[in-house]
Amino acid sequence: MAIISLANAKGGAGKTTAALILATELARQGNRVVILDADPQRWITTWAELTGPIPNVTVISEVTPASLPYHILDLKSKTDHFVIDLAGARDALVTTALGVSDQVLIPVQGCAMDARGAAQILDLIRLLEEKARVSIQHSVVLTRVSAMVTTRGLQTIKGLLASRGVHVLNTMIAERTAYRDIFDCGGTLYTMDPQRISNLDRAQENAQALAAEVMSLLPARIVGSPKSRTFFRMAAKAA
Repeated sequence: MAIISLANAKGGAGKTTAALILATELARQGNRVVILDADPQRWITTWAELTGPIPNVTVISEVTPASLPYHILDLKSKTDHFVIDLAGARDALVTTALGVSDQVLIPVQGCAMDARGAAQILDLIRLLEEKARVSIQHSVVLTRVSAMVTTRGLQTIKGLLASRGVHVLNTMIAERTAYRDIFDCGGTLYTMDPQRISNLDRAQENAQALAAEVMSLLPARIVGSPKSRTFFRMAAKAA
């Protein structure tokens, strides 16, 4: 079982899109995935209501700092991966989710505001690591990138992050019509009509590459590590 959070203190950075395409691609590959929709906008909850049942995908909304550990405790035995879509904020729920995550993905577009929002999450991760003495694995994922060209701004941001020791995924999430339409029409990248959605196959390839790279970053163990045992022990004690 792995817990993957999507976080950026600024809204509109592409968190929800990244969370949805990652979760549905993992589910397509046969993994049981629970999406914890912790974004007040509840875009993924709305998508789930529009879509109907999707094999291997469960969406839970109404997530709070207090309920988060119980959702994980209740479902951990029948879930392969939790994907947490967080608010564009730096609050108690974001802090809780970061602290229990096996991998934190920080989506960033090629703009200064997104970079500042990402910096706030990076600062929070460093603070949690110092205070709780845990290691929180994290990576930046560049989002809404032009499918035709990588801009100078993106290259600059990628270089700056790398110079500061921040890992940046090789896979960038391209700007695709399919990623917009999936929230309007429901379904997944594999149930959409390729006759109506341009370059749907490219969007599928992008999602596959993202899932493969994220999975390669996860520790060989998930359940049973000292971090997981501490988290679940604390949750049980709180009950």
